[in-house]
Amino acid sequence: MRRISIILLSLILTTQSYAQLSQNPNKFLGNITTRYQVDAGGGVPSYYTLWNQITPENESKWASVEGSRGRFNWGSDTPFNYAKQHDFTYKFHALVWGAQYPDWFNSNMSVDERYKAIVNWFDKVKEHYPDLPMIDVVNEAVGMHQQGNPLMKESLGGGGKTGYDWLINAFELAYERWPNATLIYNDFNTFQYDTDAYIELVKTLRDAGAPIDAYGCQSHDVDNISKSALQSSMKKIQDAVKMPMFITELDINVENDAQQKTQYESIFPVMWEADYCAGVTIWGYVYGATWVDHSGLYKDGSERPAMTWLKEYMATDKAKNAKSPLINGRKQISLYVKPAALQVSKNETLPITVRAKMVDSEKTVDSIKLYVNNRLVKTMTKEPFVAEYVPKNATTYTIKAVAYSDGKSFERLSSFTAHEQRIPYANVSLPGIIEVENYDKCGEGITYHDNDSQNQGDANYRTSEGVDVVNGNGGKAIGYTNTDEWLEYTVNVTKEGYYTYEAVASSGTTGSGFRLSINEGGNLTNITDKINVPQTGNNSWSNYTTILGRTTVKLKEGKHIIRLTITGSNCNVDKITLRHVVDVDNKLSVKISATPSPSAANNYTTLKFTPIYSSNAESIKKVKVYLDGKFTATLSNKPFQYSFKPSAKGSITVNAIGVDSLGRESPITKFTLKVELQRSTFRSMELPGTIQAENFDAGGDGLTFHDSDSDNEGDAKGYRSNGGGVDIITGNDGYAIGYCQKDEWLEYTVNVKNSGTYDFIATVNSESDDSGFRIGLMKEDGTEVELASVSVPKCADKDTYTTVEGTLAKGLGTGPHIIRITFTGAQCNIDKIEFTFKSNVNYITTDDLNANGTRYNLAGQRVNEYNNHGITIINGKKVLILE
Repeated sequence: MRRISIILLSLILTTQSYAQLSQNPNKFLGNITTRYQVDAGGGVPSYYTLWNQITPENESKWASVEGSRGRFNWGSDTPFNYAKQHDFTYKFHALVWGAQYPDWFNSNMSVDERYKAIVNWFDKVKEHYPDLPMIDVVNEAVGMHQQGNPLMKESLGGGGKTGYDWLINAFELAYERWPNATLIYNDFNTFQYDTDAYIELVKTLRDAGAPIDAYGCQSHDVDNISKSALQSSMKKIQDAVKMPMFITELDINVENDAQQKTQYESIFPVMWEADYCAGVTIWGYVYGATWVDHSGLYKDGSERPAMTWLKEYMATDKAKNAKSPLINGRKQISLYVKPAALQVSKNETLPITVRAKMVDSEKTVDSIKLYVNNRLVKTMTKEPFVAEYVPKNATTYTIKAVAYSDGKSFERLSSFTAHEQRIPYANVSLPGIIEVENYDKCGEGITYHDNDSQNQGDANYRTSEGVDVVNGNGGKAIGYTNTDEWLEYTVNVTKEGYYTYEAVASSGTTGSGFRLSINEGGNLTNITDKINVPQTGNNSWSNYTTILGRTTVKLKEGKHIIRLTITGSNCNVDKITLRHVVDVDNKLSVKISATPSPSAANNYTTLKFTPIYSSNAESIKKVKVYLDGKFTATLSNKPFQYSFKPSAKGSITVNAIGVDSLGRESPITKFTLKVELQRSTFRSMELPGTIQAENFDAGGDGLTFHDSDSDNEGDAKGYRSNGGGVDIITGNDGYAIGYCQKDEWLEYTVNVKNSGTYDFIATVNSESDDSGFRIGLMKEDGTEVELASVSVPKCADKDTYTTVEGTLAKGLGTGPHIIRITFTGAQCNIDKIEFTFKSNVNYITTDDLNANGTRYNLAGQRVNEYNNHGITIINGKKVLILE
């Protein structure tokens, strides 16, 4: 009997282990949620009986989670918990996608603000899901075909030296937070369209050492692809990148049942049986409930023929035994190879770093062998895993790192290209002129980068290279430019200091521009802001203009490499004249202040700028002011002060440009001013009277309140839900302020009716011994006068409130005032503060009982002379009324 029980238990466990279609231990067959639910219902089998991996269709995208800034809707918890319950893989989809991000994330924010918003998004996901097994880090960046990709690209650092630095930065941010997750790049139309561009992108990420673990091939475009075409495309991609593949977002959008089944029979085994494919995710299985009309595998609760075939195929030995690049469908090691540069000159020493860490913390990397072109360069047994290699020939080199751990080996590839040595095309000394067509000689990726290898220019100049040299402005220029293309020039700086520039350029459209940087060992330091090239003709590039400006950093004496990077396509650049700026001791102070208007307000802002002097020491004669890129004013008189009133909430970019006596212009500064809403009273309050703590003034963080984060942690979210992060809770039979942190504060506009001293009673709660707050009076200059310091005692529990009494240290005058409550110790809740008028009269008399005058009781409240008894204040005297 004991032996039979054991056999039966074994059979039950085996059946449970393979409840889903995939009985392959190393490959999953997954799907997505259906209308934000896991089990589709309507007669369709339960999810876990079919699939063993789940991807939220929309629930985990940034726009879905943080549609309102600072408020997070984790609808992705439902599929996440379902996957955890049934012990199969969950994939987070997707951290960065140019098609779905919150509306509040836009170009009106500064680049730094946008970057911080992205980092905060990553941090919040990490906080909520600390141990994600699989992540689509970036979705659909090939060809920049998503409308928001340029915005995401700029926010994450731009193209940089690889052209894909923004994507590398996204993967680095993900790896910092989830080093054990399988990090994936996922894109559309990879098998039939944009295949070469997709390969270039993924391969560049891999070769640059980005922590990318796999690539995802969306398969929305396979309705009619032939088996042979699919095999050829898959092989082409894998041969180039040699990394694990995931088939993602597979759907065959065919209404005819027989045709859909035939296409599944043709292509699905090709995908599943590829030994480099680690899993397949079908994009929806209920007819009419996916993003396309006819892809579903169940219709009206019944399986379509394609589903019947799929179930039969997954039960075959071929499906069960198909090889996978991953063990148990998960990565075992984080292994990345990072050459110091992807493009080098031959005979240049190239450091190569290998990052290697086992996912299982109990296992270690025993050794790493590094090969270049299949020749062993170095065996490394301890960190840091760094080797050096000197390429002798101008060619492409393949790097392979083999890591060994616990008797197993793991491989990772990279590559770099060596070129002939850099040779300056012209001798350039600064101060001097850079003729833009005379970039250094060497090769693509070393001294220039052009998006294609064809010279489209008409100048018949340096035709063997792909840079587009055109005839223009009486000589030669660079034309047909595209964003992120660049050129480099070896220059000799003979005078250290700042430089003014005169750039001669043209454009037949809007949005063109470029930037100058110093390249020091592959690290770029910008020496100018973006140099905007105005439209000089409608679809005509023959009209050249001169753009004036100044370097933002000092140039040091000696030999340097200057890079010109196109920041906005379609400009022609002829030459750049750089003149040394003579420093003098005089300083010019420019003040720009913002004052409130009826519809918006912000704190007063004063900026001081260092003046700019031309090479002949002529000082600035006037200053031009631009607001959000629009010319606003010319300031001709020192101290060049300008005031303006912002008209809306948001950010305003302020530019100040100095003009010397020769008419030459040079930027002084660029500043982003944050504009909050105008202060308004949320509830009218009078003193004597009560301040309800939750009724702080409306305005914004930094204007009418300060909260340490943008999350409303309170449970009263129906009250002032747009309060900007202030934590409003329910308590003491109403609302209160809770979750207080040291140095947070709230302000209240009050109308003081009686001039004099006030007593107060604060209704409070705390579960700490160190809680407290300060009551202050705000002056017009922004300084605070302390009125009282209050210690809040520890209460029995969070629901028990107590009172604390005191007297304000200074009297209040009549009229409107702003009272500030500042938390000096965390974890106290404030319900309300009652203020009572404390008369300065200190004697009692029966005289003047019938005197005319407004009468008050000791609480400072007006009373009627006919029904008041006891002590009454009349004309500043306390009068005892006995009857």
